[in-house]
Amino acid sequence: KELPAVPAGKVFVDGLGVGDVGSIVLRDRKHLGEDGLMVVSVTLSNKGKILAGPDILSRGFVYVKDSEELIANTKAVVEKAVLSGISENKRDWQNLKTKIRDAAGDYLYTVTQRSPMILPIINELSEKDFDSEDNDE
Repeated sequence: KELPAVPAGKVFVDGLGVGDVGSIVLRDRKHLGEDGLMVVSVTLSNKGKILAGPDILSRGFVYVKDSEELIANTKAVVEKAVLSGISENKRDWQNLKTKIRDAAGDYLYTVTQRSPMILPIINELSEKDFDSEDNDE
């Protein structure tokens, strides 16, 4: 007895489900695998001053201890972008994140010919809260 045809082909398994991985997820995974990730974190006051950072965390891009000069120069580029961004508009965090991503990405590509995924994190802290933490010590 002949049975009907069965569909067959490639199936992606990501551990959570079968076949539900979209092309964007796969593109991001390929990008992370080839060029790595750089997390840029900066803490700003509610009045637009840099309170801490920028701090940089690198995964799969460069080994930080062997690339201290690159990291220091990237911090300077990011700080310049942050100062430029907060002088234009103090509350537009999305625009500021884009400025950070573009400035760091352009600099890193110029120096390394690689384009890590850049994840900017902006923390906002009231200056009043920040000053009271310093006074408690």
